Amino acid sequence: MIVVTGATGGLGSATVENLLTRVPADRIGVSVREVAGAQHFADRGVRVRQGSYEDPAALRDAFAGADQVLLVSGNDPAADLVGLHRNAIEAAVAAGAQRIVYTSQQGAVPGNPYRPSEFHIATETVLAESGVAWTALRNGAYGPLDQVLGPWQQTGEIARPQDGPVPYTDRADVAEATAIILAGDRSFEGPITLSAPTAVTFDDLAAIASDLTGRTIERTVLDDEQWVADQITAGVPEQAARLMLSWYEASRAGYFAAADPLLAELLGREPRSAADRLAAGIA
Repeated sequence: MIVVTGATGGLGSATVENLLTRVPADRIGVSVREVAGAQHFADRGVRVRQGSYEDPAALRDAFAGADQVLLVSGNDPAADLVGLHRNAIEAAVAAGAQRIVYTSQQGAVPGNPYRPSEFHIATETVLAESGVAWTALRNGAYGPLDQVLGPWQQTGEIARPQDGPVPYTDRADVAEATAIILAGDRSFEGPITLSAPTAVTFDDLAAIASDLTGRTIERTVLDDEQWVADQITAGVPEQAARLMLSWYEASRAGYFAAADPLLAELLGREPRSAADRLAAGIA
Protein backbone atom coordinates (compact mmCIF):
# COMPACT_ATOMS: atom_id res chain seq x y z
CA MET A 1 0.00 0.00 0.00
CA ILE A 2 1.05 3.57 -0.75
CA VAL A 3 0.03 6.06 1.94
CA VAL A 4 0.02 9.77 1.12
CA THR A 5 0.05 12.45 3.81
CA GLY A 6 -1.38 15.91 3.27
CA ALA A 7 -3.80 14.45 0.75
CA THR A 8 -6.24 17.35 0.99
CA GLY A 9 -3.52 19.88 0.11
CA GLY A 10 -2.60 20.93 -3.40
CA LEU A 11 0.36 18.64 -4.09
CA GLY A 12 -0.87 15.69 -2.02
CA SER A 13 -4.33 15.72 -3.55
CA ALA A 14 -2.98 15.94 -7.10
CA THR A 15 -0.58 13.08 -6.38
CA VAL A 16 -3.44 10.86 -5.19
CA GLU A 17 -5.44 11.70 -8.31
CA ASN A 18 -2.48 10.61 -10.44
CA LEU A 19 -2.01 7.44 -8.39
CA LEU A 20 -5.63 6.50 -9.00
CA THR A 21 -4.85 6.29 -12.73
CA ARG A 22 -1.94 3.91 -12.08
CA VAL A 23 -2.80 1.56 -9.21
CA PRO A 24 -6.02 0.12 -7.79
CA ALA A 25 -7.72 2.36 -5.24
CA ASP A 26 -7.45 -0.29 -2.53
CA ARG A 27 -3.65 0.02 -2.75
CA ILE A 28 -3.81 3.71 -1.82
CA GLY A 29 -4.25 5.16 1.64
CA VAL A 30 -4.28 8.76 2.82
CA SER A 31 -3.46 10.31 6.16
CA VAL A 32 -5.33 13.58 6.70
CA ARG A 33 -6.12 15.95 9.55
CA GLU A 34 -9.84 16.01 8.75
CA VAL A 35 -11.29 12.77 7.42
CA ALA A 36 -14.35 14.55 6.04
CA GLY A 37 -12.14 16.54 3.69
CA ALA A 38 -11.04 13.30 1.98
CA GLN A 39 -14.50 11.79 1.56
CA HIS A 40 -14.20 12.12 -2.22
CA PHE A 41 -11.27 9.71 -2.06
CA ALA A 42 -13.05 7.31 0.29
CA ASP A 43 -15.98 7.20 -2.13
CA ARG A 44 -13.57 5.92 -4.79
CA GLY A 45 -12.14 3.15 -2.62
CA VAL A 46 -9.12 4.88 -1.09
CA ARG A 47 -8.42 4.08 2.57
CA VAL A 48 -8.83 7.29 4.57
CA ARG A 49 -7.50 7.60 8.11
CA GLN A 50 -7.00 10.52 10.44
CA GLY A 51 -3.41 11.45 11.16
CA SER A 52 -1.34 14.54 11.83
CA TYR A 53 2.35 15.06 12.44
CA GLU A 54 1.56 16.22 15.98
CA ASP A 55 0.00 12.83 16.86
CA PRO A 56 2.47 9.92 16.43
CA ALA A 57 -0.04 7.30 17.60
CA ALA A 58 -2.58 8.36 14.99
CA LEU A 59 0.15 8.38 12.35
CA ARG A 60 1.14 4.80 13.15
CA ASP A 61 -2.49 3.76 12.60
CA ALA A 62 -2.73 5.83 9.40
CA PHE A 63 0.48 4.25 8.08
CA ALA A 64 -0.40 0.64 9.02
CA GLY A 65 0.21 -1.73 6.12
CA ALA A 66 2.12 0.85 4.08
CA ASP A 67 4.94 -0.30 1.83
CA GLN A 68 5.66 3.34 0.96
CA VAL A 69 4.76 6.60 2.67
CA LEU A 70 4.77 9.95 0.89
CA LEU A 71 5.68 12.52 3.52
CA VAL A 72 4.52 15.93 2.27
CA SER A 73 6.58 18.53 4.12
CA GLY A 74 4.95 21.00 6.47
CA ASN A 75 5.13 24.69 5.65
CA ASP A 76 4.42 26.56 8.88
CA PRO A 77 7.58 28.59 9.60
CA ALA A 78 6.54 28.98 13.24
CA ALA A 79 6.34 25.22 13.84
CA ASP A 80 9.12 22.78 14.76
CA LEU A 81 8.99 21.22 11.33
CA VAL A 82 11.99 18.98 11.84
CA GLY A 83 10.44 17.57 15.01
CA LEU A 84 7.10 17.05 13.27
CA HIS A 85 8.76 15.37 10.31
CA ARG A 86 10.71 13.17 12.72
CA ASN A 87 7.38 12.06 14.25
CA ALA A 88 6.15 11.05 10.82
CA ILE A 89 9.35 9.27 9.86
CA GLU A 90 9.43 7.30 13.12
CA ALA A 91 5.75 6.39 12.70
CA ALA A 92 6.40 5.14 9.15
CA VAL A 93 9.32 3.04 10.37
CA ALA A 94 7.22 1.64 13.23
CA ALA A 95 4.44 0.79 10.79
CA GLY A 96 6.88 -1.25 8.68
CA ALA A 97 7.16 1.01 5.64
CA GLN A 98 9.84 -0.10 3.20
CA ARG A 99 10.44 3.38 1.76
CA ILE A 100 9.71 6.96 2.73
CA VAL A 101 9.42 9.56 -0.02
CA TYR A 102 9.73 13.14 1.20
CA THR A 103 8.86 16.37 -0.62
CA SER A 104 12.00 18.44 -0.19
CA GLN A 105 13.15 21.55 -2.06
CA GLN A 106 15.55 22.22 -4.90
CA GLY A 107 18.84 23.53 -3.57
CA ALA A 108 18.43 22.02 -0.11
CA VAL A 109 22.17 22.18 0.56
CA PRO A 110 24.26 23.82 3.30
CA GLY A 111 24.81 27.53 2.77
CA ASN A 112 21.55 28.19 0.94
CA PRO A 113 20.21 31.44 2.46
CA TYR A 114 16.58 30.49 1.76
CA ARG A 115 15.46 29.64 5.26
CA PRO A 116 13.28 26.58 4.58
CA SER A 117 16.43 24.91 3.26
CA GLU A 118 17.48 24.37 6.87
CA PHE A 119 14.53 22.17 7.84
CA HIS A 120 14.67 20.27 4.55
CA ILE A 121 18.37 19.51 5.08
CA ALA A 122 17.67 18.43 8.67
CA THR A 123 14.74 16.24 7.62
CA GLU A 124 16.86 14.55 4.95
CA THR A 125 19.41 13.80 7.67
CA VAL A 126 16.69 12.20 9.82
CA LEU A 127 15.65 10.11 6.81
CA ALA A 128 19.24 9.00 6.20
CA GLU A 129 19.46 7.85 9.83
CA SER A 130 16.03 6.14 9.83
CA GLY A 131 17.22 2.70 8.72
CA VAL A 132 14.76 2.46 5.82
CA ALA A 133 15.09 3.33 2.15
CA TRP A 134 14.25 6.93 1.36
CA THR A 135 13.89 9.36 -1.49
CA ALA A 136 13.90 13.15 -1.18
CA LEU A 137 12.11 14.92 -4.03
CA ARG A 138 13.94 18.24 -4.31
CA ASN A 139 11.15 19.96 -6.19
CA GLY A 140 11.65 23.07 -8.26
CA ALA A 141 9.68 26.17 -7.24
CA TYR A 142 6.08 25.40 -8.19
CA GLY A 143 4.09 28.22 -6.61
CA PRO A 144 1.72 30.31 -8.76
CA LEU A 145 3.70 32.62 -11.02
CA ASP A 146 1.47 35.57 -10.20
CA GLN A 147 2.60 35.29 -6.58
CA VAL A 148 6.21 35.31 -7.71
CA LEU A 149 5.94 38.10 -10.28
CA GLY A 150 3.36 40.34 -8.65
CA PRO A 151 0.58 42.25 -10.48
CA TRP A 152 2.57 42.71 -13.68
CA GLN A 153 -0.52 42.43 -15.91
CA GLN A 154 -2.00 45.52 -14.24
CA THR A 155 1.20 47.53 -13.75
CA GLY A 156 3.20 46.56 -16.83
CA GLU A 157 6.29 45.79 -14.78
CA ILE A 158 7.85 43.02 -12.73
CA ALA A 159 9.03 45.00 -9.71
CA ARG A 160 10.95 42.73 -7.38
CA PRO A 161 14.40 42.53 -5.74
CA GLN A 162 17.33 41.23 -7.78
CA ASP A 163 16.82 37.56 -8.64
CA GLY A 164 18.66 34.77 -10.41
CA PRO A 165 17.83 31.84 -12.70
CA VAL A 166 15.10 29.48 -11.46
CA PRO A 167 13.49 26.52 -13.29
CA TYR A 168 9.92 27.47 -12.37
CA THR A 169 8.06 24.16 -12.32
CA ASP A 170 4.40 23.26 -12.71
CA ARG A 171 2.88 21.65 -9.61
CA ALA A 172 0.75 19.34 -11.77
CA ASP A 173 3.91 17.98 -13.41
CA VAL A 174 5.53 17.42 -9.99
CA ALA A 175 2.44 15.59 -8.75
CA GLU A 176 2.34 13.35 -11.82
CA ALA A 177 6.03 12.52 -11.49
CA THR A 178 5.63 11.80 -7.79
CA ALA A 179 2.87 9.32 -8.56
CA ILE A 180 5.03 7.71 -11.27
CA ILE A 181 7.83 7.25 -8.74
CA LEU A 182 5.51 5.82 -6.08
CA ALA A 183 3.74 3.45 -8.48
CA GLY A 184 6.75 2.43 -10.55
CA ASP A 185 9.39 -0.27 -10.32
CA ARG A 186 12.37 2.09 -10.50
CA SER A 187 13.91 3.03 -7.16
CA PHE A 188 15.54 6.35 -6.45
CA GLU A 189 17.90 6.52 -3.49
CA GLY A 190 18.43 9.74 -1.57
CA PRO A 191 17.83 13.18 -3.07
CA ILE A 192 16.68 13.75 -6.65
CA THR A 193 15.67 17.00 -8.34
CA LEU A 194 12.36 17.44 -10.15
CA SER A 195 12.38 20.69 -12.09
CA ALA A 196 11.41 22.27 -15.35
CA PRO A 197 14.18 21.86 -17.96
CA THR A 198 15.10 25.54 -18.23
CA ALA A 199 15.98 28.12 -15.58
CA VAL A 200 14.86 31.69 -16.28
CA THR A 201 15.23 35.09 -14.63
CA PHE A 202 12.73 37.89 -14.17
CA ASP A 203 14.41 39.62 -17.13
CA ASP A 204 13.61 36.54 -19.22
CA LEU A 205 10.04 36.43 -17.94
CA ALA A 206 9.52 40.12 -18.68
CA ALA A 207 10.64 39.49 -22.27
CA ILE A 208 8.38 36.45 -22.55
CA ALA A 209 5.43 38.38 -21.12
CA SER A 210 6.10 41.22 -23.58
CA ASP A 211 6.00 38.79 -26.51
CA LEU A 212 2.83 37.14 -25.25
CA THR A 213 0.91 40.35 -24.60
CA GLY A 214 2.28 42.65 -27.30
CA ARG A 215 3.02 45.16 -24.54
CA THR A 216 6.35 46.26 -23.13
CA ILE A 217 6.66 44.63 -19.71
CA GLU A 218 9.46 46.24 -17.75
CA ARG A 219 11.73 44.56 -15.21
CA THR A 220 12.38 46.90 -12.28
CA VAL A 221 14.94 45.88 -9.67
CA LEU A 222 13.99 47.04 -6.19
CA ASP A 223 16.32 47.63 -3.27
CA ASP A 224 16.06 44.75 -0.79
CA GLU A 225 15.30 46.82 2.30
CA GLN A 226 12.95 49.14 0.46
CA TRP A 227 11.05 46.12 -0.85
CA VAL A 228 10.76 44.70 2.69
CA ALA A 229 9.52 48.08 3.95
CA ASP A 230 6.96 48.26 1.14
CA GLN A 231 5.74 44.75 1.95
CA ILE A 232 5.29 45.65 5.60
CA THR A 233 3.39 48.81 4.61
CA ALA A 234 1.13 46.62 2.46
CA GLY A 235 0.31 44.49 5.49
CA VAL A 236 2.75 41.60 5.07
CA PRO A 237 4.35 40.56 8.40
CA GLU A 238 8.03 41.43 8.48
CA GLN A 239 9.00 37.81 9.17
CA ALA A 240 7.16 36.67 6.01
CA ALA A 241 8.72 39.45 3.94
CA ARG A 242 12.23 38.58 5.09
CA LEU A 243 11.56 34.90 4.43
CA MET A 244 10.70 35.76 0.83
CA LEU A 245 13.73 38.05 0.61
CA SER A 246 15.92 35.07 1.51
CA TRP A 247 14.48 33.31 -1.55
CA TYR A 248 15.64 36.17 -3.80
CA GLU A 249 19.05 36.04 -2.12
CA ALA A 250 19.28 32.30 -2.79
CA SER A 251 18.19 32.61 -6.41
CA ARG A 252 20.72 35.30 -7.25
CA ALA A 253 23.43 33.26 -5.53
CA GLY A 254 22.65 30.44 -7.96
CA TYR A 255 21.18 27.90 -5.55
CA PHE A 256 18.20 27.20 -7.86
CA ALA A 257 19.96 27.60 -11.20
CA ALA A 258 20.57 23.96 -12.12
CA ALA A 259 17.66 22.57 -14.12
CA ASP A 260 17.42 18.78 -14.17
CA PRO A 261 16.21 16.49 -17.01
CA LEU A 262 14.72 13.83 -14.70
CA LEU A 263 11.22 15.33 -14.59
CA ALA A 264 10.95 15.21 -18.37
CA GLU A 265 12.32 11.65 -18.37
CA LEU A 266 9.71 10.50 -15.87
CA LEU A 267 6.83 12.22 -17.64
CA GLY A 268 7.91 11.06 -21.08
CA ARG A 269 7.33 14.57 -22.39
CA GLU A 270 8.51 18.11 -21.86
CA PRO A 271 7.20 19.60 -18.62
CA ARG A 272 5.30 22.86 -18.81
CA SER A 273 7.66 25.81 -19.04
CA ALA A 274 7.33 29.19 -17.39
CA ALA A 275 6.32 30.53 -20.81
CA ASP A 276 3.57 27.93 -21.06
CA ARG A 277 2.29 28.90 -17.62
CA LEU A 278 2.41 32.62 -18.36
CA ALA A 279 0.46 32.05 -21.58
CA ALA A 280 -2.17 30.01 -19.74
CA GLY A 281 -2.48 32.72 -17.09
CA ILE A 282 -2.99 35.40 -19.71
CA ALA A 283 -5.57 33.29 -21.54
